Amino acid sequence: MDNVNSETAENSLVIFSQASQMLAEADTIQKTKELKDLALTAADWAKRKGMGEEAIRYARSYALEAERKMGQLLKETERAVGADKAGRVSLDGSRLLPSNPPPTLSELGLSKKESSEAQKLAELPEEQFHEIKEAKKTKTQVFREMKRAEVQHKVVEFPSGKYRVLYADPPWQYNDTCDDGAIQSGGARDHYRTMSISELCLLPVSDLADDNSVLFLWATSPMLPEALQVAKAWGFAYKASFIWDKVKHNMGHYNSVRHEFLLICTKGSCLPDSHELIDSVQSIERAEHSAKPEEFRTIIDKLYSNGKRIELFARRRVANWSAWGDEVG
Repeated sequence: MDNVNSETAENSLVIFSQASQMLAEADTIQKTKELKDLALTAADWAKRKGMGEEAIRYARSYALEAERKMGQLLKETERAVGADKAGRVSLDGSRLLPSNPPPTLSELGLSKKESSEAQKLAELPEEQFHEIKEAKKTKTQVFREMKRAEVQHKVVEFPSGKYRVLYADPPWQYNDTCDDGAIQSGGARDHYRTMSISELCLLPVSDLADDNSVLFLWATSPMLPEALQVAKAWGFAYKASFIWDKVKHNMGHYNSVRHEFLLICTKGSCLPDSHELIDSVQSIERAEHSAKPEEFRTIIDKLYSNGKRIELFARRRVANWSAWGDEVG
């Protein structure tokens, strides 16, 4: 059996030497995808035939090389993100498509996730990519580590000034890391830098609040008691809440979770400027991980039309709002 495996390994070296030449000559996304798929099929076949770990490792290693090159080509492609409408905007606001537009992801037979992972592989330093090739770590592990390191090394100075309207979506730290897919894939800590309750409570948010101000604070169902604790530490008292019905379900330990709370808390006296009573339950389908629907910002602007406003733990800047957070440029 050892002689058979040795011979197989030698044959694999010859085959993959030829395959490496094919990959070097591959100049389109389609070709690199075909080579990746062939290599994965070969790895599966080698495993089923008991050809030994060496042959399987060669096949998987080659598939990763093909995927990495595919990612490089995708990054160079105008429609790498898979949009159906690429091109530039003309003076009248219409969109002009390029005369020879590159294929969409669906035409390439790629999902957005496959495209994203390939492009992440293309961006990896050789050391991290080598760890994946040698099966020392999985792609997911390396991507998570890179994301954590990126966020952890960002130092963001806390804002100053006074605001009447504050909007916050804290990066809650859960005891359940969800590494086994219990609630969310990888857990919150794998998507952004989380903070403990004590860390959140110590943030000088009270210094930002006017004597009469309002705080809109996002809270998940498991973190509801802690959210009330944080609001109190920031100098606010709970008054009411909105419920975001996400429509889509998430796995949970006790039930199928499809909602979050947007708590309304005040400091001093801060009744809404508008007398409109907006429905407390808003059904809006969820999108990317932890992102909150902009409809809720619209509700806040409608209820409180006057005064300076700031979003804490923001991901982007929005007109007429100040913003603070790790992900704000």
